[in-house]
Order: sequence, then structure tokens, then C-alpha cells
Amino acid sequence: MKIEPRQVEAFLKKPDPRIRGVVIYGNDDGLVAERAVTLAKAVCEDLGDPFRVVDISGDTLKNDPARLADEFGALSMLGGRRVIRVRPAGEESVAALENLVAATAGDALIVVEGGNLTPRSGLRALAETEACLAAMPCYMDNEAALEGLVESAARAQGLAVDAEALSWIVERLGGDRGQTRSEIDKLLLYKASDANKTVTLADAVDILGDTAAIGIDDVIAATFDGELVALDRALDRVFSEGGHPVQLVRSLQRHADQLHIVSAHVGKGGNMEAAMFKARGLPRGGPVRQRFERHLRAWPLPRLGASLTVILEAEMDCKRTGLPDEAIARRLCLRLAQAARSAKARR
Repeated sequence: MKIEPRQVEAFLKKPDPRIRGVVIYGNDDGLVAERAVTLAKAVCEDLGDPFRVVDISGDTLKNDPARLADEFGALSMLGGRRVIRVRPAGEESVAALENLVAATAGDALIVVEGGNLTPRSGLRALAETEACLAAMPCYMDNEAALEGLVESAARAQGLAVDAEALSWIVERLGGDRGQTRSEIDKLLLYKASDANKTVTLADAVDILGDTAAIGIDDVIAATFDGELVALDRALDRVFSEGGHPVQLVRSLQRHADQLHIVSAHVGKGGNMEAAMFKARGLPRGGPVRQRFERHLRAWPLPRLGASLTVILEAEMDCKRTGLPDEAIARRLCLRLAQAARSAKARR
């Protein structure tokens, strides 16, 4: 069976006892690992318990495909349901899972960390089609999911997050759940001893820093200006400082969205200041405002619409193709910059 996104949280808290094994997979390694631990702890809280928790690698199962069914049927010496963790796992584990399906007795839960499995994966197909197995996909968080993650983590610590801080935090978080958790935990640890129980924008900037955002601003400027040399330098800086490709793609999308809103409003005879206010987060003056107006002149509505389609395709590619996210982000920036450069040459 395939576990739908809306079913994940309930399943992690209380796994269906009819399910023998769960294959957790996707392009978000941090989320795969997090959900695997949560699921395993739903059966055995102490994952260091040698009597109830067993770790097996996929390579081990390749050489001994009968072992998984044997572990499934083994009894715990001190009682309690057992957990068998298989990690990392890939196509070499298919035969072992087929033996698990055919097993006649046992009650252990098999938790398989499958990595980024394609739709053609035999391991994924087996987990999706067998009634006693389950497939749990894990893909990079979108903006709404990140907002929920930040707010729920803060609530668990008795904290609130003001709207301005939440927007700033989400804009700078990447799509990888492990990295995101680390950043959120760092911020909440800082606030734990603070009498003010609301996370403010100042708190977020102090703890999470803004160097990556500055680098991304440089990428946005070079991309929409068509400055290829500056773009190459800015991309190198962002990725060398740990910037996340999906964060970069979303920042490009946000900039294109803002340009599209303002351009459409002005194109209908509307006031630019009102349109700028509607687009949210845009500066009233200074170099950034001048850059935005320059991009408005260089990117008419049809070109902005086409750019948004290209950006959306790039984000989807990050989630489904298995190609390196950094390469996808670099290719997207280069494609947009070349479009800007070609438009300049025609003017």
C-alpha cells in the first residue's frame, strides 16, 4: 500500500499492525531518516536496545535474502515487539522483502530506508502493491510545510513565532528536513532561556544569520540582469557557504512572482506604488528598489510568465529526477540569465 501525505503523521504515531514492512524513500535524505526513527520509536522507544532492535544493511540482505524473514519471525528474549532497521537499502533488498511477504509467522516491524527510489524501482513497486507492506514517500518541504514545521516545533517548546520572523525563517530554510530541523533547533535553544516567549525577526537574524540570503540576492540580481560572469561568482559563493539549491529556486520564483504582480497591475493602468505594496516585502527606495524597477523594464509579462513555468519545472526536477539539485539550480539560473542577455541584445 502507498501511504498518502495526509496519512503519514497518524501512521508514524500508530503503525498499522497488519503492516510487516515500511519502505521509506525520497529525495529528502533528512526526512527519510527522521521518519524512519519516528516509526521505529513507535514500536521501541529505545533504539539502542539490543534485544528488540536489529540493524541490517541492504548489502547483507543481498548475500542472505532469507535473513529478513528469519528476523521477522524471531521472538524477543525479554518481550515486546521488535524493530528491524534496514539501511541503506536499494534493489538488492527486493528478494529479502519478497521472502518477508511469504513468511508465515512473526510480528516485528521492518523499517527500510530506501533512498531516492524511482517509479521503476522494484523495491518501491513491491512496497506499494503488497498488502502487508507500505511505501512512504519523502520529498522536500514546500513553503506551507516549512511554516507548519517551524510553528509546531516552537509550540512544543512553549514558544510562538511572529509573522515577520516566520516569513524570514521559511524563506531561508532549505528543502532538506535534516538541515531544517538543525536550524530550527538552534533557534529554539537560543530562545529557551529568554523571558520573551515569542521568536522575533531580530532573534531569527541573530541566530540563523543572513549571509546565505545576501548571496542569493546577488544570484537573483545577476540572473535577471543577464550578467553571466557575476552569476557564476554568486552561485559559487552561495553553494560554498552551504546554500540550498531548492531555497535558491524558491527565491527566484518569489522574485519573478513579485515582478509579475507589479507588471500586471501597472499594465492595467494601476499605480506602481500600490502594486509594490501588494507584492509585499519590496523596498521603498535604494539600490534594491532600483534593481527591481530595472527588472520590470527588462522582463515584460509574457517573458515573466514563461520564466515562472521554467522555475516551477526546475523545482519539480529537484524533487523527482534524482539529478543533483545544485546542477538543476545552476542550469535554471543560466537559462534565465541567457534569456535576459538575449533580450538586452535585441533592444
